[in-house]
Amino acid sequence: MVQNNADELNVQVIELAHVVDYQDNSVVSREIIKKETGRVSVFAFDKNEGLSEHTAPFDAMVYLLDGEAEITISGKPYHLQKGEMIIMPANEPHALKAVQKFKMMLTMIKS
Repeated sequence: MVQNNADELNVQVIELAHVVDYQDNSVVSREIIKKETGRVSVFAFDKNEGLSEHTAPFDAMVYLLDGEAEITISGKPYHLQKGEMIIMPANEPHALKAVQKFKMMLTMIKS
């Protein structure tokens, strides 16, 4: 009965760690939800790959699905491992680097 309701609502069960695959020397991403009020994406970073320092006009939450990452926010590095999350505040400079290859879910909330 629950499955029928899920089908009617266009609900999908997704194993996030399998949404994107690692690729050598690359960062791979896939958008899961895109709405006016925010978006959810999944990324896979090969070892030593990353995103250079930048800012965003809204808060973002990173949840590590696999591996290890260093996330720097306003010059302060944070070491995250599988199962951990961090919130990157709006308008604060941040950067990401793969200590080991890692996958993450990024949730951005616009307000």
